[in-house]
Amino acid sequence: MLKHLDWLSVLLYIALVSIGWVCIYATGYNEQTTNLMDFSQHATKQLFFVCTSVLLILFILAIEPKFYENSAEIFYMVAMLLLVGVLIFGKTINGAKAWYAIGPVTIQPAEFAKTATALLFAKQLSHIQTDIRKFKDLINTLVIIIIPCFLIILQPDPGSTLVYGAFIFALNREGMSSSFIFLMLLFLMVFLSTLKFGMGNTITFFVFLALLYGYWAKQRNGHTPYRHVSLLVILCVLTSYSANFIFYNVFKQHHRDRFSLWLRLDNEITDSQTLRQTVAYNTLQAESAISSGGLSGKGFLEGTLTKGDFVPEQHTDYIFTTLGEEWGFYGTATVTLLFALLCLRIWYLAENQRSKFYRIYGYCVSAIFFIHFFVNISMVIGTMPTVGIPLPFFSYGGSGLWGFTMLLFIFLRLNMNKEKH
Repeated sequence: MLKHLDWLSVLLYIALVSIGWVCIYATGYNEQTTNLMDFSQHATKQLFFVCTSVLLILFILAIEPKFYENSAEIFYMVAMLLLVGVLIFGKTINGAKAWYAIGPVTIQPAEFAKTATALLFAKQLSHIQTDIRKFKDLINTLVIIIIPCFLIILQPDPGSTLVYGAFIFALNREGMSSSFIFLMLLFLMVFLSTLKFGMGNTITFFVFLALLYGYWAKQRNGHTPYRHVSLLVILCVLTSYSANFIFYNVFKQHHRDRFSLWLRLDNEITDSQTLRQTVAYNTLQAESAISSGGLSGKGFLEGTLTKGDFVPEQHTDYIFTTLGEEWGFYGTATVTLLFALLCLRIWYLAENQRSKFYRIYGYCVSAIFFIHFFVNISMVIGTMPTVGIPLPFFSYGGSGLWGFTMLLFIFLRLNMNKEKH
């Protein structure tokens, strides 16, 4: 059976997990704590998670592929129940009620909900009667994505919610009009523009663009698309009106602070040097650590900022800083290339599937990995606001490693069976 396993994907997985563990080891290393049997160390716990991931892989590969398709609804229902349960029985960490505490171990159900959602999403789209060009079928499919997003927002965990935007790539690949992606980008641009330049300026500018689009369409096609222009205008106005409400009533204070600094808004955060340094502390320290690594890095276990605990959360969301400081540009470029190769490899395998279910699930896997590594690295280097999203196979945590492993190897198990479809 293993001869049909895609070993290139497996090797990329092994490389990323191995480098990730080395970085976690480096973040907690000191001369007094070198015993890998000490379970108080993050590196020891992560090594345990890696070993259990091997057992998880063997279990996933031993199951018949049809089981994953037939049981998609069950996986999804269990995942949603766990997301509901964590709001009631969960443990609050860093302001988010997102973990179940089982003795010394914490489990984050949102990490497993991605796989469950991808399975049901693929099954819904692969159903013979589903046509996402029809409004009803599109809404039914979007509901599958919206439910976990809503439950995760309640925790609140905006980073995990952001990941569900990856499913739009699969929808587009399966025939959804690119207009939906355009509308999403338009919504984002209007939202950010309203925060930065105000409601009046934003509405005036985007209404002008909508009218300009109508004029261009008339010159090209001979008639003005009044319905499309009206929709764009209404969308821009409603989005702009809701921007401030969402910003001040839905976002938590620390989210507002990060966006204020990122957009350089005129408020107490950007006006006060002390507050600015406090809010931007993580990003400033991360940038310093990465830039100090230069081309080739300071060397393994030689990172002064890493060993000095100057970067908060350096073993989780900011693990990329350890890589940059100790391994330099060569190390960060290599890891970025490995992630890119893994995403492209999964996408390539998905394109060659005969089964529609296999193909769509593969698109979801590739897109989820891409969103994770792109947003995390962008966050660490300061080109995006801090949203708290882990780097796959690198960030410390059993839930994350098991979740990503499950997501990947279910697809590789499906791919092993592609010749029978």
